[in-house]
Order: sequence, then structure tokens, then C-alpha cells
Amino acid sequence: MTPELLLAYVLFCFATAGTPGPNNMMLLASGANFGLRRTVLHILGISCGLGFMVLCMGLGLGGVFRTYPVLHEILRWVGAAYMLWLAWKIGTSSSVSDKSLAKPMTFLQAAAFQWVNPKAWAMALGAVTTYAPEGSGWTIVPLLAGTFMLVGAPCSAAWAGFGQGLRPFLDKPAVLRTFNVVMAVLLVVSLYPLVFEHRKPNLSLEALASVPAPPAMQSRG
Repeated sequence: MTPELLLAYVLFCFATAGTPGPNNMMLLASGANFGLRRTVLHILGISCGLGFMVLCMGLGLGGVFRTYPVLHEILRWVGAAYMLWLAWKIGTSSSVSDKSLAKPMTFLQAAAFQWVNPKAWAMALGAVTTYAPEGSGWTIVPLLAGTFMLVGAPCSAAWAGFGQGLRPFLDKPAVLRTFNVVMAVLLVVSLYPLVFEHRKPNLSLEALASVPAPPAMQSRG
């Protein structure tokens, strides 16, 4: 990978990881409700989960979804249902100090969430299909995954930190309740690309079609 291409990829990671989406809406809400320190595992889970997803896509998982597109449809709707459930949990939270509130998302929960997050799929596919140079093979994939993790973690921390900065303004239960409802609505709104992608399945398949197959599959061909 040339320095110019690497710089372009870093900017891509920064733009995709730092802009609003399901992960960042949840981090903002978590920072406001639990604070930055208790959200650290959530941040690391997102970063490692996205990096692992890029690695899997680059090593050929995209080829599996190209062969069995029904898997992509199943994950899409499972993700929608799970995100609606998360929105409900956020929207019904009522107090920063309420011990009955759900705990912050764990490392494994945050990492696993990436597999039902439509934006994460788009980010991973975009990373592999756009920034893996022609004929570079699979050796560049770890670099793409590692860079995504290094750039994405500070972006995630910034969203959680911003949420923590709002805590002094959310000490009144009614204000926090309103904030959580707004976060829940924004999380539901982030489902828009997922729902409308369902109406344009060819876009997903075209992206998957450009993902290289695993080395073993390539040698058989």
C-alpha cells in the first residue's frame, strides 16, 4: 500500500467511524448514563469487532455471502430487531444512578453487535473493496483491519466522552429521560439505510461480488 493510499484509507476510517450511526448513538447514551470509564469495554469491543470484521471480509467471508445471499438477508432483519430492542432499553432508562438500569455493554456484546449493524457491514465491505490494491492478495488485509481499529477507537471514545460531558446537565430525571428518548429515536432512525437497502438488494450483492475469495477458493478456481 502506497503512502497516498494509506492516508486516504485513514481518512476513510476516520469519516466512517466518527460520523453518527448505531455505534456512536449507543456510545453517546452510554457515556451520558454510565460515564466514560464504564464505557471503555464498549469502545474496545466496537474497535476490535470492526477490525475483525474487516479481516474476515478480506479473507473471503464476503464470498460466502455472495454464494448464499439469504444469509445477508437474515442478518439484516435480525440486526433490525436487535437494534429496536436496544432503542427500547435506552428509551426507557430514567435515572443516571438508578441501579435497575441495564449495565453498560460488555466487550463481547459490543464486538458481536457489529455483525448485526448495517453500517459496520458497509464500512467493512468499503474498506476491502476500495482500499485493497488490485493483485495485492490477502496480506494487506491485516493492515486494513489494524488501521481501522487504531483510528476507530479514538472516534468512539470521543462520542462516549461527549456523552459524559452531558452528565451535569442530565442530573434531573425528567431531563435524562428526555435525552434517552431522543437517543432511542436516533438509533431507530439509523435503521433507515438497512430498511431501504432491503429494497435494493443488488447493491449489496455488487459489493459482495467484488470481495476477493479466500486463497483456498482462488487456487481451486
